[in-house]
Amino acid sequence: MSRMKPFVTIAAVLACGAIGGSLLRAAQTTTSTTTSDQTTWSGVYTEAQAKRGEALYADKCSSCHAPDLTGLDQAPALAGNDFNTNWNDLSLNDLFERIHISMPGDKPGTLSRQEVADLVAFILQRGNFPAGQAELSTQAEALKGIKFVAKKP
Repeated sequence: MSRMKPFVTIAAVLACGAIGGSLLRAAQTTTSTTTSDQTTWSGVYTEAQAKRGEALYADKCSSCHAPDLTGLDQAPALAGNDFNTNWNDLSLNDLFERIHISMPGDKPGTLSRQEVADLVAFILQRGNFPAGQAELSTQAEALKGIKFVAKKP
C-alpha cells in the first residue's frame, strides 16, 4: 500500500497541473482579446475632432508652442522628430494626462477632457498620423490601449 501513495500523489499533481495549465491558457486568451493593439497609425481620431483641436490650439497653445507646433523658448515642439522620439512607445494616455494636468502654462489644469482629446487629435493630424471614423476617447482606460508609435509600421 505504501507504494500506491506516491503514485496517487503524482497522479493528483499531474491532474492539478493540467487543470491549472488549462485555466492559465484560458486567462491568457481572455487577456489577449481585451488588450488593444491600436497605435497612432490606427486612425484613432476624426478630422472634425482635429479641426476643433486646431481652433483650440490657436487660442490656448500657439503663443507658447508656435503656430506650426515647432515650440518657442521653453515650450517644446509638439510635432517632428524630437516630439515623436520623446513619446514613442508610450500610451496616448501619457500624452493626454501631461496636457490635461500641466497646460496651458498660464492656467494649468483648466482644459476639459474633451478639449484635451481635441488637442491631441490636432497634434496627431499635424504629425501626419491618419484620421479614422471614431473620435479619440476622453477616457484613460481607452487611451492607455493606444500606443504612440512614431514610425509607420
